[in-house]
Amino acid sequence: MYLDKLNPQQRIAVEHGTLMDGTHVGGPLLVIAGAGSGKTNTLAHRVAHLIVKGADPRRILLMTFSRRAAAEMARRVERICTQVLGSNSGIMADALAWSGTFHGIGARLLRDYSDQIGIDPAFTIHDREDSADLMNLIRHDLGFSKMESRFPTKGTCLAIYSRAVNSETELAVVVRDAFPWCTAWEKQLRELFGAYVQAKQNQNVLDYDDLLLYWAQMVGEPMIAEDIGSRFDHVLVDEYQDTNRLQASILLALKPHGQGLTVVGDDAQSIYSFRAATVRNILDFPATFTPAADIVTLDRNYRSTLPILAAANAVIDLASERFTKNLWTERQSAQRPRLVTVRDEADQARFVADKVLENREEGTRLKQQAVLFRASHHSGALEVELTRRNIPFVKFGGLKFLDSAHVKDLLAALRFSQNPRDRVAGFRLMQIIPGVGPSTAQRALDQMGADTNPLQVLSELPAPSRSGEDWTSFVSMLQEVKAGKAGWPAEIGLVREWYAPHLERLHEDSATRQADLLQLEQIAGGYPSRERFLTELTLDPPDATSDQAGVPLLDEDYLILSTIHSAKGQEWTKVFMLNVVDGCIPSDLAVGTSAEIEEERRLLYVAMTRAKDNLDLVVPQRFFTHGQNAQGDRHVYASRTRFIPATLLQFFEVCGWQQPKADGSASHQARQVRVDVGARMRSMWR
Repeated sequence: MYLDKLNPQQRIAVEHGTLMDGTHVGGPLLVIAGAGSGKTNTLAHRVAHLIVKGADPRRILLMTFSRRAAAEMARRVERICTQVLGSNSGIMADALAWSGTFHGIGARLLRDYSDQIGIDPAFTIHDREDSADLMNLIRHDLGFSKMESRFPTKGTCLAIYSRAVNSETELAVVVRDAFPWCTAWEKQLRELFGAYVQAKQNQNVLDYDDLLLYWAQMVGEPMIAEDIGSRFDHVLVDEYQDTNRLQASILLALKPHGQGLTVVGDDAQSIYSFRAATVRNILDFPATFTPAADIVTLDRNYRSTLPILAAANAVIDLASERFTKNLWTERQSAQRPRLVTVRDEADQARFVADKVLENREEGTRLKQQAVLFRASHHSGALEVELTRRNIPFVKFGGLKFLDSAHVKDLLAALRFSQNPRDRVAGFRLMQIIPGVGPSTAQRALDQMGADTNPLQVLSELPAPSRSGEDWTSFVSMLQEVKAGKAGWPAEIGLVREWYAPHLERLHEDSATRQADLLQLEQIAGGYPSRERFLTELTLDPPDATSDQAGVPLLDEDYLILSTIHSAKGQEWTKVFMLNVVDGCIPSDLAVGTSAEIEEERRLLYVAMTRAKDNLDLVVPQRFFTHGQNAQGDRHVYASRTRFIPATLLQFFEVCGWQQPKADGSASHQARQVRVDVGARMRSMWR
């Protein structure tokens, strides 16, 4: 039977409240799924079990935190259904149409209910960079960019706005608690945000936060909330510990009594408060309903060895508030996690490089090893050492694919043809054309915005004097794409052909960028329409084109470097963690409140539970301070992280590391000799 491979707790979660006809008789369900406990497998089995028992897959709403996670979930559901339903499984799995991210589902519902909430369903969606650009335009128009004292940058303004709407918190409180250096600008920020909202509405654009904000406002109307809620018999939410207050209020409006509601998550892995996520959502979930939600705890870990779990459990056990859960496993090992003391960051880099190569020679491939760190800049010295020793690596957290100029140009053309009121897209696009500058683009957009048929106005405007045929071909391209006669995804080919000569003119590496655009065109073929393509790609962008086509072949093998936030949900055979000292974990910027300190503790827990067989936590003893000359020796001494007090050392193998000599023996740490050769040279001529 398809449920036989589940452990008892997983099976309870899968079968909770379902009858033979797929109807749900139980109340709301909270699944506390510890790290490595088979959470994804359990959730996929629950969806498949509902379908097998007769639930209509078209009436199941499944929300994850990435489109790829939703796609993987759908694949697993189909595999499980195949065991029971045979040839009909594909039909049932394909009917699971309402699976995706909160923001993606929100965008679909807003278009469906656009008439009732007074918005144009042809709205376009701004990504973070476009939103910041629009914020900056308004910031400039209001005169805030020319203040005598420093006004917050566009990025800071957008961050404050986003935190306020997602956390449903008053602006004054957000500024006071999270952006205290901006308290003097509260009045101006309120004016800026009001103008920003008005500009978005005038241009028929929504930003990332609006998709939740509009959805929450929409279901604030009881009749609409009841109508949307009645469309779904089952609502399942993954990674519930990473939801914000808006998302929690949306769920409560859809299922006020919790009937058919299942949320899965782990309070010990709630690490995204900087996105306004709150651990309170999962901690308070059971008491939200009457009677209280049922709780099923998945505490069997299939990933890590017993000593690693014992150490991780000991760290998280010191948390001030959590669901009681101690992970256990049948994977025995004599190797405890190691706390490795090194002299400084340079020795830390050498130690990791030595061990990585040693592990490789013993049979562990580089890509089965990972180096984790709290902040991206913590890996600087290591990256230099790896490069020096010709050890290939991939670092998670660089320039995102959609942030590259040529990709943004092509997407701007698609967005502007769909919504000619999108000033950010139009402003960017027009300035690609030779002879068109900011003033010309601004005048054209002003004239378009004053008319009910913006593209018609654009076609009737005289071509700028120095633009020649480029302006005519630009307008023709927009009209052809807008008409939609070529069909999707052929429309993206029309844009690419129009853009090709400009790409060659603007970028020296145009051949490489052209390959990116061809790849983007292939990706577009996987979406049913231009609208869905723009929506999904904006809300859940790939890190690179290789994200869609597999990791690029950098070498025969490569080491993984990653921040802890980017590593969540991943696992490796051997894991190293850098800078396990106070000031780095917890970050010295995140110790203002007890809530911040508790989240830093959870970050360490997440890092530790990524390891399957071996875990090394590296503790440099001193850090050299920045801003000194090459002969400087100013440094500070570091203390082991407060999250591993002396009482927990029993769970670790505590050891030191000295750089080996060439003959393989350990060297003594010689006193560093510093000689000012420049002074000697000058003294020769005195």
